[in-house]
Amino acid sequence: MNTFNKYRLPGYFLLGSGLLIVLVWALLASAEDMLNPLANFWRTLRAGEAGSTAVSSEGHNVLIMTSGEIWREFRNVLLIGITPWLMGVVLGAIVIFHLINGGEQLPEPRSGIMLNRYTLAERILHWFTAILFILLAITGLSLLLGRAFLIPLTGHSAFSVYLSIAKVVHNWSGPLFLVGVVVIFVVWLGDNFIHKRDILWFKNVGGMIGSGEHPPAEKVNGGEKAWFWLIAIFGAAVGITGVLLDFPIWDQSRVTMQISLAVHATVGVVFVTASFGHIYMGTAGSEGAFEGMWKGKVDAVWAKRHCYLWYKEKALEDERLEP
Repeated sequence: MNTFNKYRLPGYFLLGSGLLIVLVWALLASAEDMLNPLANFWRTLRAGEAGSTAVSSEGHNVLIMTSGEIWREFRNVLLIGITPWLMGVVLGAIVIFHLINGGEQLPEPRSGIMLNRYTLAERILHWFTAILFILLAITGLSLLLGRAFLIPLTGHSAFSVYLSIAKVVHNWSGPLFLVGVVVIFVVWLGDNFIHKRDILWFKNVGGMIGSGEHPPAEKVNGGEKAWFWLIAIFGAAVGITGVLLDFPIWDQSRVTMQISLAVHATVGVVFVTASFGHIYMGTAGSEGAFEGMWKGKVDAVWAKRHCYLWYKEKALEDERLEP
């Protein structure tokens, strides 16, 4: 009797408890079905169960597309929630960096000797793509964040008019921007292969952080090469997905369109955020850098500091330059 109580009774107790839990669960499930006879029906629909329809278009035989719910949660909750913080933090970091270090000044007075850096055709290509990028950034962010940030400022009527224009501008600028990215890749690929010396540039961000001189660089330094490859990769991603969204004439499925929207919006946000650093370095961040892309020429002092290996090549051709 003692042996029975010691070994078997606890086992029967556990078995009975388990059966009781299963019984209670079954009763509750039955009660839910009795209170809501259509519960199983709606569970089936939300699971994406397909039915029959006379319409042959893709997806019309599914009443509830759960993938659309997932996309909406991703866009309206996660992406819209993160975007202002991401951009704000990066902009804040750039402002703080500039206030602490200031824009990088040339180490000595300008020489007055101007070296040709970019041709007229190259500058037209750059500004063609840059202007389209700015238009796409403004209109794209308006489409993404306008409901939350612009409607309170402009009201629904004005926002509706603006957004209808922004959508047209965005859709037409996208394919042209992709063309610009492809041409940039072809024209400047030869100057943007990564070499071991570029690793030295990244160690102290071209001499802007910590101590040390500017690592010797070619015509294009490590930072400019990084931006080139970012344009190539991110530009292709937003460009291709944008074309898929612009022209839904190739029998794209809804899942394809939803994935394209997710990639397009996410990469676009990161692309715009990364451009803040490029814009800063090309203007207030480095004295003399903007002249290279605006006028096509840079002072010899700037070339010697930022692109020393390229400067040495120019010194062999120009007797005014010190080797």
